[in-house]
Amino acid sequence: MTAAVETRFVGLTSPTGFRAGAGGHPCQGLYWTPVGAAPKVAVIATHYNVDFTEHYLAPFFAERGFGFLGWNTRYRGAEDQFLLEHALIDIGVGVRWLREVAGVETIVLLGNSGGGSLMAAYQAEAVSGKLAASAAGRIAEALRGLAPADLYISLNAHKGRPEVLTNWMDASVVDETDPTRTDASLDPFNRANGPPFSPAFIAGYRAAQRARNQRITDWVRAELARINAAGVPDRVFPLFRVWADLRFIDPAIEPTDRPCPGCYAGDPAVANRGPVVVGRANTLKTWLSMWSLETSHCQGPEQLAQVALPSLVIQSTADMGVFPSDARGIVEAIGSADKSLELIPGAHYFEDSPANRTRAADLMAGWIRSKI
Repeated sequence: MTAAVETRFVGLTSPTGFRAGAGGHPCQGLYWTPVGAAPKVAVIATHYNVDFTEHYLAPFFAERGFGFLGWNTRYRGAEDQFLLEHALIDIGVGVRWLREVAGVETIVLLGNSGGGSLMAAYQAEAVSGKLAASAAGRIAEALRGLAPADLYISLNAHKGRPEVLTNWMDASVVDETDPTRTDASLDPFNRANGPPFSPAFIAGYRAAQRARNQRITDWVRAELARINAAGVPDRVFPLFRVWADLRFIDPAIEPTDRPCPGCYAGDPAVANRGPVVVGRANTLKTWLSMWSLETSHCQGPEQLAQVALPSLVIQSTADMGVFPSDARGIVEAIGSADKSLELIPGAHYFEDSPANRTRAADLMAGWIRSKI
């Protein structure tokens, strides 16, 4: 390993996004490399809204001789504004910079956490042009210009944005405008229902979660038509109570090394009632683009099926929000014949142990070297 690492700030405009008046670029990131080196192999990692500029794995990859572009689209910190087409175009800006400016020959898409389905969607669009076919003008042109990558890694990744939100939704919500109203028969925090949760309760709860997602989608469609008719292009609405996956509460549903009860936001019984939630605010168009089971192209299987690259799926065994069954589903969905699954110790970002981060970095670095 090379001990010394250096970073380079990269700020770029996008074919559909321009520099702000205050100076900020829509696409921003840090490029991590060994000091004085110009790696021929580089990793790019991007998330729907989390800032990956200083991704925890960046120095690990640079120390092992690779470039690492921690890349942000225009939607960093702006989840409520997300539109998939523009995010893919912004990722394409980073991929193009790696090839044309940094001189990288082999590009690895790292789909970490929520970024798993996003990076899969990028590769899928680069090879299929599905979204470009239904777009127009500058958006269609930019989508057609996306350059495919060479390798794909899924690391502690959710299957897809609509899937993870639906799996985490509190199915007992009665009124989306009132976070207090609850159907007691579906309340996962009602001790009369469990834990342990019966197979019948689990099946009914999962069906009710999907029904909640659909109810929101139906309302969004109607509301968008209503306000558009009045000349209003979009609006924001809140989302409540989405820390209620039954696996957060009952460890017997999918036994792993995780602490349970627990979720990324702490005790799910407390977090589920609070304001720190995934998707807490959305525009109507963002809901349809990112969260809806009916309309979103941010779902895993349809995008992963078009990933024909050599692919590695890694899942840590103490992750509190992504589970081995999710990882197995990702492996099954990936369209490549060259794919493998590795289960390793650690929490979601391996923040529990420096040794676990080193183990994960060594595993990915070794796999990349075996494919180039």
